[in-house]
Formats: sequence, C-alpha cells, structure tokens
Amino acid sequence: MSQVGVRALRSAALLTSGALAVSVLAGCSSGDEGGRARAVPADIAAAARADVADGGTLRWAVDALPATLNAFQADADAATARVAGAVLPALFTLDERGRPQPNPNYLESAEIIEREPRQVVRYRLNQQAVWSDGREIGAADFVAQWQALRGRDSAYWTARNAGYERIEKIERGADDLEVRVTFAKRYADWKSLFTPLYPKEVTGSPTAFNDGARTRLPKSAGPFRMKAVDAKAGTLTLVRDPRWWGEPAKLERLVLRAVPRAGRAKALTTKAVDVADVDASLAARVDRAVREGKAGAPGSPAPGSAAPGGAAPSGAAPDGPAPAPAPDAKAPSDALKSWATAHGSDEAKAAAARAARLRDRQAAAAYEAEQQALRGYVVRRTLEPAFTQLALNGESGPLADERVRRAVARALDRRELARTVLAPVGLPAEPLGSHLALAGQDAYADSSGALGDQDTEEALSLLADAGFTPEGARASAASKEGTKAGAEGSGAPSKAPSGTPSGSAAGTPAGAASPAAAPAASPRAGAGAGATAVDVPSDEGLYIVGDPQPADDPWTGTYVLAPAPAAAVHSRLVLGQARAVTSALTAPDTAAAPDTTAGRSAAPAGSAGPAQSADDPKPPRAVGAAGDTEPDTGTAAGDTPAPQQPKAQGGAPGAYAPAGTAAPSGGKAPSPAAGAPVGPLGKDGQPLTLRFVLPSGPGSESLRAVGEKIVAMLDRVGVRTEISKVPDASFFKDHIASGDYDLALYSWPGTAFPATDGRPIYAKPEPATDGSLLVEQNYTRVGTDHIDQLFERAAAELDEKAARDLVRQADARIWAAAGSIPLFQRPELVAVKKNVVNAGAFGFATPRYENIGFAAPKKK
Repeated sequence: MSQVGVRALRSAALLTSGALAVSVLAGCSSGDEGGRARAVPADIAAAARADVADGGTLRWAVDALPATLNAFQADADAATARVAGAVLPALFTLDERGRPQPNPNYLESAEIIEREPRQVVRYRLNQQAVWSDGREIGAADFVAQWQALRGRDSAYWTARNAGYERIEKIERGADDLEVRVTFAKRYADWKSLFTPLYPKEVTGSPTAFNDGARTRLPKSAGPFRMKAVDAKAGTLTLVRDPRWWGEPAKLERLVLRAVPRAGRAKALTTKAVDVADVDASLAARVDRAVREGKAGAPGSPAPGSAAPGGAAPSGAAPDGPAPAPAPDAKAPSDALKSWATAHGSDEAKAAAARAARLRDRQAAAAYEAEQQALRGYVVRRTLEPAFTQLALNGESGPLADERVRRAVARALDRRELARTVLAPVGLPAEPLGSHLALAGQDAYADSSGALGDQDTEEALSLLADAGFTPEGARASAASKEGTKAGAEGSGAPSKAPSGTPSGSAAGTPAGAASPAAAPAASPRAGAGAGATAVDVPSDEGLYIVGDPQPADDPWTGTYVLAPAPAAAVHSRLVLGQARAVTSALTAPDTAAAPDTTAGRSAAPAGSAGPAQSADDPKPPRAVGAAGDTEPDTGTAAGDTPAPQQPKAQGGAPGAYAPAGTAAPSGGKAPSPAAGAPVGPLGKDGQPLTLRFVLPSGPGSESLRAVGEKIVAMLDRVGVRTEISKVPDASFFKDHIASGDYDLALYSWPGTAFPATDGRPIYAKPEPATDGSLLVEQNYTRVGTDHIDQLFERAAAELDEKAARDLVRQADARIWAAAGSIPLFQRPELVAVKKNVVNAGAFGFATPRYENIGFAAPKKK
C-alpha cells in the first residue's frame, strides 16, 4: 500500500499504565530487532517493462467511488488514495518494508541541512516536474499546502495537520527548483510531508480545498490524469497523461469500478473486473477452480449443496455459483425408464422429472461457466499493512481496572487466533508483537513481553486481586435459595451487569431473563445434616444480542442462547457418576477435594460448540451445557459436612475455598483443571460480564470466528461475554467511536511514521470542559502521560536509531497498559487476471502505476 493510502486510511480511522518495572519495559524495547521478523514479500507478478504490453484498459474494483478527491479530508478512503497515487506527486514512496524512499520522478534530493538552532530541510526538485498545464512544481505549492494544513485557519476542513503545525516557514531556495522548509520544532517524520502534493489551485483557498477538490482536480502531475466519473455506471476513468515526464504508463486506461464486497464473486464470474480484493472464502473458490482446471475435472457439487470454497448454491445468495448435478446422476434415458417403472404412465410425475433434469443440466452448465471464469484469475497474497486488535474500553466498568484488562489479555492465545485467520489462506500464522510497527519494518520489535503470554493462572490471579471470584458471582444467590433469580422470578426488569453499557440489554424478549439477571444459586441449597450437596445449574453462557432475522421468521425479539437448567442438571448427575467411578478405579486417595471445574455454554476454541449455533435465526431456546459443574462453596458453620465429590481428572484440590476464605498468599489464584472453565466470576453478586461488539455484515466472517474463539478463551477464566452483532454501517461510528462497547475487534493500518501516526491512537484522553473525554483516535480511552512523552520525544528525535528505540519503549508501555491487544497482521488477498503483471498484493510497497499492465505475448 502506498504512503498516501496508509495515511489517508489512518486519518479516516478504519476500521492503555502499568505497575511494571522500568527495567523490564526497557529490556523489551531495546536492541535492533526489526530484522528478526521478516516481512512477507509483495505478490504482484513483477515483470520488467519490456515484458509488459503497451495499451489496454485495466478494471480495478474498489468498494465505492471516492467520496472526495482530497486525501486530507475526513471522508477520504482507499479509492481516494488510489486516485491520488496515480495522478499526484508523491515525494517519497514506500518499499516492501515500509521504508520511505525519495521518488526520483519528483526529487533530485531531499535532506536535512541544518539541525541547530532550527531544523532545515532542503528539497531539490526534478527540473522536468510540471503540472498538467505546464507550470513547474515549486515553492508556491509547498507554501499553499502548509498554510491549509497547519491548523491555524479553521476555514479549512482538514482531518489532520500532523507535522505541518511544526513548520515555521517555507521559502524558495537558490533557484526555482529548490525549496527550503524551516521547522519551529524538530520533526523526525519530515519525509511524511507533502505526499501527496496538491497544486496551489486546490490548497490556496478554503473554497477550493473544501468543495472544489471533492469532485475534480484542476491539475495533476502523475503518469495518469482524470478523464471522467460516471456515477451511474460506478466508474472513474484515468488515462495516460501526455505531459508526464517519466516512463510512460503502459496502460491506456485505468478504470476504477465500484463493486461492493458482496458483489465481488459475481464481478469475477462475469469477468467484469481484472483486479479485486477478495475475502478468504472467495479466494478459496478461485483456488479450487484453478486446481480443478489443472486436474481436468469440474468437481461439481450435488444439487442444493454448497459449491467449492463454501459458496452458497444458486438461489441462496446473489453471488453463489449455480449447483451442478451429482456425479452419479442418471442419463436421461435411464432416468425416464426408472420413472416409468416406478410410476407407470403418471404424466405429471414424468413431467416433474423432466423439469428436474433440465434444471440440473442448466445448473451444471452455469456452474461450469462460473468455474471456467474463475480459472482465468489467480489469487495473489501477502500480509496487508494493517493489523487486527482486541480493543478493551477502559473508560468505565470492570475494564477501567488495569488488572482486569491485563487478565483478559493473559487469557488469550494470540497464536491460535492468528492461525484461525492466516493459516487457511497460506500465510505465516504469527501473532503481532507491536502496536507501532509491522514485521519487517526497522522499528519492529516484539514488546508483548511487557504484558506476558497466555497464562490462565496469572489471569485468575489478576482477577482475584481485582475482587472477582466465584464466590462474588454467587453472593446474592444464597439469600434467594429455592426461588427464581432475576427478572423471571420477580417480574421486575433485570439490572444490567457491572460494566455493561447502559441499554445493552435493550430488546430482550418479554419474560426472558437478561444475561445478567440470574446469578447462580448456591450449590448448597437445601443441604441439611447428612445431606449430599447438589449442584444447582447456573445461567452462565454466551448471549447473542440483536442478531438479524430472516424475513420469514415471525419472531421479532432478541435471540438468546443459554443453557437449559434441566438438561444441565441431568448432565451434571451423569458426569458426576462417571467421574466417581473413574476416580474410584484410578485414584487411591478417596479424600479428594471438591470439584472445582465449571463448564460453560461457550465451546472451547476449536470445538464444535453447542448444538445451536450462535447465528441460528430461531427464538430463544435453552441449550444444555453438558458437563457443566459448579464448585461447592463448602460447609456453613455448624452444618454437618456434606460428602465430598470425586475430583475431576487433572483438577487442583482446593482451587477455590468456601466463601469468605482469605485469598491465597502471594495473590496467586490456583489454576483450574487443565482445559476446564473455572465457572463465572463476579463481585458483590454481579457476574463479570463484558459486552463484545462485532460487525454482522458480509466479509466479516473471519472476524466473527476470531470473536467466538476469544469468547471461549475468556470463558475458561470465568469472564462472561455478551456478543452484540451490529450492522457494519453503525459498527464504528455508533459503537467504537462513541465508546459503546467493552470489547471490540477492529483494525488499524500500519505506517512508516509511527511517532506521528501512532500518537493520536494511544494518547492519553483529556477531559473536556463539558465533562466528556477528548480521545482523538484513542477509542480504548486508555493512556498515560509517560506514553505521550515518549511519542513526543520520538517525533523530535532526528537520529533514526534513537527514534526507533523511543518508539519501542512507547510500544512496551502500551502493551503494559493493556488497552489494545494486537492479534495478527491481516491477510491481503487479491484476485487478478492471470495476464496482469506488476499488480496484486502490494503489502507496504507503493504501486508503480506506470508499470502496471498486461503481459506481452511471448516471442516465438
């Protein structure tokens, strides 16, 4: 991805203080470790210009036509960056490792010539560099852009001014080709400035900047220029610029075609585009079609079944492939004979059979046509310069406590989450170790050691230290033994759990208990002298709030997936008997401690999960939590001790003491049985429940799969989750930016300039005069003064190695604060026509638009 694209996306917002020893943090950040994590190279079918044909039109799919052509406005997007990269000057471009390199098409040189008393940068421009009207690119264009972006004139509607506000003056140098920029404050990331560079006709007045540049560019200076925008057809056409002084573009035309993600499969099967970003499922379809073509077998699925790659059959989705007949389908004559034998001369049934055979033949032909079209593409893949993180909202609720945030982080197996997304698409499944740099970049160092790897025992210890224990979740149940808990028992509305945003339970069907409404009843309920303690089922589980419903489903309420009490009791009794027999046969010690494991409705990562899917569009129905057990709270004073239950294999005796017992010395919580959940945790009768917001739209399947695994991992340490699936359109604005979530998955783009671009994402929020928080882009609301200071020092450090060390120190502090947990670098999957060269999965590298084209015919 180009520098233009990375910074435009970051400005549009894509989609932390530790009590850790300073020596540990410094140790995690020191040393030059960037080269130890190698970047995955770009996959673009690189070809020499001599091997690229002259001419042709390349159709490139984008999500939508650009809302603006001004990359410095808030609604600039990837399409904006694509246009700017092809038609405007970029003084520096990025290589595969995300390092800025001077662009010789515009610069002869660029260097710092003075450091004291002021930093001065001298740009020496290419003497051939001119705008499309023939005017030389010069100091006037630099001055106009600086004045528009420095933030002093509110008439300019700008999304960012990072770096420009540090400039003191810009002036002409020794001649018209020299520009001198003097900084009032030293600025390490000066190479990020003036890319893209707009003509002074765009930046010279607020009207031209705010409105004029949204739809047209009066001048350009790149290998292409804008020709036309057809909003009805959804196309933006670029053509060769005859005034371009560099190597001429190989393509005659470059057409950006608006194709939403949901329409990419159809665009490929109809050969409507030549290049398109695709998701993992569509990439798998293309890969399979290519394999079938090489094997010479169509690989047709049975009628009504899913097509290769998990695509839906014809009629199930607009982009699904038509199903083909089963391999053992009978020939027409044999089929007719079988019908005649079975049904005699029943003409109606015979006609139905003929119609079915016709549909099968048509489906087979349609499927083969689609597969044939897909065989014309190849999937090019690398790691995208962007990473997915788990965001923990630290503004209020349980996650305002750093110990709880750290416990959530320590419960995660980040390597397993990376495998979930990256392994199926053939990319290295390594978790990301930095918030501020990606693998292969000079500033990259794995600083995750400042927080620590997955450790269930440590997570439990942190939660216990924060006051969340199994006894805390059951505290209010003891006074309600024999009664129904929550709204169902009282008829009163249930109270949202601690830490759940107001309104998060809205829409729960009448008569159904809220996820937080029913704390577990005491397992000692009804126990008298000599009585055996009986486990009472709890309602812990995974709740799906706000699932979209199919049009033919009459149910209009919120769907809840919860364990069935009766089934859970029966399951506990059966499994308890089985454990008793196993223990009697294998364990000589009969005085085992009470069972301390507790099952949960959420399935462990990698398991099949409960019988009812979280996405099952049905009214609420209970699902038995087989194997669910509840820890015994012990014996009250004066009671006759109840018979001890056999210990589960792998269990830890005394993992949880009776209610009121002091915590173990050293603050260490005992570990549960290997692989077993510990039961819900809580404080003062309120279970520890976190609202997990995920997007529900197409293309988010892998994100939801990661979310389900996170739910299971948190489940094992007693942290309950409520998943809210929300429309893509409202996911960021209405939930992430507004702070209406506890946990969320979203991505940030990588950057070549972490000291500049990372600061607003991790800066400490400041209180506003109205009592709200000014968070900039720090949507986790977690930050520290020390992190801010490290960013400021890194931005002003002109020694590159020293600046990298400061960035790494800041990253270690961000890890320690546990507001953002990087999980993995996202996959970049691009379906490209087989004869397209120098295009595909670019990774960090800036596209060379003049070199993109179609492979020239091989000479015989």
